[in-house]
Amino acid sequence: MEVRAGSARWGLFVGVAALVLALDQVSKALVVGRLAPGESLGVVDDLLRIVHGQNNGGLFGLFHGQATVFAVVSLVVIAVIVVYEARAGRSLLVTLALGLLLGGALGNLADRVRIGYVVDFVDAGIGGLRFFTFNVGDAAISCAILLLIVLAIRSGGGERHDRTEEANDRPTDGGPAAAARGARPGPGDGGPGDIAAAEASARSETERGR
Repeated sequence: MEVRAGSARWGLFVGVAALVLALDQVSKALVVGRLAPGESLGVVDDLLRIVHGQNNGGLFGLFHGQATVFAVVSLVVIAVIVVYEARAGRSLLVTLALGLLLGGALGNLADRVRIGYVVDFVDAGIGGLRFFTFNVGDAAISCAILLLIVLAIRSGGGERHDRTEEANDRPTDGGPAAAARGARPGPGDGGPGDIAAAEASARSETERGR
């Protein structure tokens, strides 16, 4: 994915991150205020439930017991996101993706710093086959990653298309020699062969007149 220098869209970047952070923290506060740890509330039968989960691991509850490590990693990731946005230039979709990433990372970091774990509450699945429990911040991070992957694929395809067009525009019969061949005069265009033929014809007419 090409990164172009230029002015970053700081307003959009900060606005998206702030919106994700606000939604993440408000939704978690509602869950904590209404449900005890481990308690669940059905939304769509057993397919979708709200569960008060406490995650001391990483994204989607992976790597339990590493909250401190993930807090440090989150700080590094946040710094990288901000630096990348400063270099991302005028790309609207990249800024949107980075804003989603920043908001999700800040939401989960706030939980780790404030209470020592991340509140997860969205539980989806069928019967015993369940997806990882997640929150608004996790969802924003996942959407951002998917968007960045799509942008990278589109950018790679565009570069290959440009290279193909450039190759098709190149002459196929080869450089200066071909140009020299193309510059040679043909029959009837006043070249040396036509001049010699005209002189021979004039001599023949003179001989016949004698």
